[in-house]
Amino acid sequence: MNPFKKVLGTIYFVYAIVLFVATMAIVAIPTLLSKVLPEPKRANFLHPIFDFWISSYLPLVFCFVKRKGLHNFKKGENYVVIFNHNSMMDVPVSATKTPGANKTLGKVELTKIPLFNIIYKSGAVIVDRKNIKSRKESISKMEDVLKMGLHLCLFPEGTRNKTEKPLLPFYDGAFNTAIRAQKDIIPAMMFNTKKVYSSKNKFWGWPHTIHLHFLEPFSTKGLTTDDTNAFKAKVRQTMEEYYIANEIKL
Repeated sequence: MNPFKKVLGTIYFVYAIVLFVATMAIVAIPTLLSKVLPEPKRANFLHPIFDFWISSYLPLVFCFVKRKGLHNFKKGENYVVIFNHNSMMDVPVSATKTPGANKTLGKVELTKIPLFNIIYKSGAVIVDRKNIKSRKESISKMEDVLKMGLHLCLFPEGTRNKTEKPLLPFYDGAFNTAIRAQKDIIPAMMFNTKKVYSSKNKFWGWPHTIHLHFLEPFSTKGLTTDDTNAFKAKVRQTMEEYYIANEIKL
């Protein structure tokens, strides 16, 4: 990387983070006030607010989101939506650009970040991965999200992919939850978020158009948790092949 671009990228990163925090402070106000609402009313109330926030923020940092495959969401249905995970940009994009109110599974460590935790906790089932009881409780809470009619947005890789491989191995959680709830899984592929904020170049960023593609649903009808491994492998293969076929184009 040439020195000029390195300096510009650092300035861009600082600008984007400062703007994110400033706009987040505004959004935190209705988020706090909405605590009086029961779920899923609260999630349905906040989703358009969060969407407006991120839809306003991204153009200000010269990033735009192009979505494909919205027709795969059928009216009146909710899904387990699973995303590839490359960047810290993935969570706000996935949460706001999934069509309909949703919740994700969130790490307890992130609830310790001032201000951010107000918004984070409103949209996540919080789990302490080091605590067995917390992990067990998170399973039933994720199922409750689906019973309320909300989408459940998950990252089956479990962490950001910092390798050159298209995807990391998948954990079972998203697939077990979908099977138990008999909800279809919609795979979603995000492109270019790693180019905006790369884990290899800390405190550096660069604007790119982000592409979010929702693929055809995978039915869980008639499946049991005994089918988890085969089902997971089938979905992962589809996502990996799609990523390889489209990464260079986008």
